[in-house]
Amino acid sequence: MKNLPAKALLALILCAASCATGGAISPEEYYSLGVAYMDLGKYDEAEKWFERAQAFDRTRNASLYNLGRLAFTRGRYAEAVEIFEDLLRRDPSNVTTLRAAAYAHIGNGDMESALAHYEKILSLVPPDADDGYNYALVLLAVGRADEAEAEILKYSFALLENPDLLLLYARVQKAQDKVEAADTYAQYLEEKNDPLVRYEYALSLESAELYAKALEQYDQILSGASDDSGTTVNRLDVRFARSRLMLIADSQSDEGLSGLEALLGEGYDRDKFDALLEDPLITPSQKASLRVMMSGSSEHDVESDAGASDE
Repeated sequence: MKNLPAKALLALILCAASCATGGAISPEEYYSLGVAYMDLGKYDEAEKWFERAQAFDRTRNASLYNLGRLAFTRGRYAEAVEIFEDLLRRDPSNVTTLRAAAYAHIGNGDMESALAHYEKILSLVPPDADDGYNYALVLLAVGRADEAEAEILKYSFALLENPDLLLLYARVQKAQDKVEAADTYAQYLEEKNDPLVRYEYALSLESAELYAKALEQYDQILSGASDDSGTTVNRLDVRFARSRLMLIADSQSDEGLSGLEALLGEGYDRDKFDALLEDPLITPSQKASLRVMMSGSSEHDVESDAGASDE
């Protein structure tokens, strides 16, 4: 029965239930209906049948586990956490549930709890690249980039075969301000053309003072050449980074200031401009120009607000 397509399985279960004496449905049939509806993507129906199945001892844990999966799939992370943690109180060494609970904690923003679960998983089963990747991901999220790197390097054989692991390695290196991050990003981009990753790559090149190469990457993103099925990046952020780079790389050019002036006019994040005034790489004369520019923009905003009020 498990190998049947979901629709055929659903039809078979419903037929069996309708033929049963007195129309009674067994706990196993409740559970199977939940699985079939979940496979069809009909989550409301699936939850209904799993709720019924979890009232019986022999289908309780499996039904609760799938209710947790459904809650996670539907973005109800706190609910998923509650379900998985309840299951772990009954079976604290269940690796499958530990993994599910860790994912739910990540979705719920509780990285410390996720970390504790992954540490337990790694104490219970032989380590593999998937668990190592997830553990390193959480280590990076809690600011322990050096430990994340050490974990990734246990699976160095998988770096070239697993693009996600390679990208995580680049981000871990970048978090530690390692110049090697640029080369790792470049390796990833040879296989996957992703604008957000290219933006991170440009920032790492800039940190390594490879300004010409960083400028090439910003321009490639803005030209749309790196726009594919990968993740997206805010083009205004890219324009701001490019303009800031032009201030640093070519202080004699007006290109950086004119780019920033255009962004000011478009209402770009004012806090980013304030941060430029504290940036040690920006010259005093450039900061003076920025202050004049920002002051003029503020006055224009006040006049616009006053005009709108008069209307």
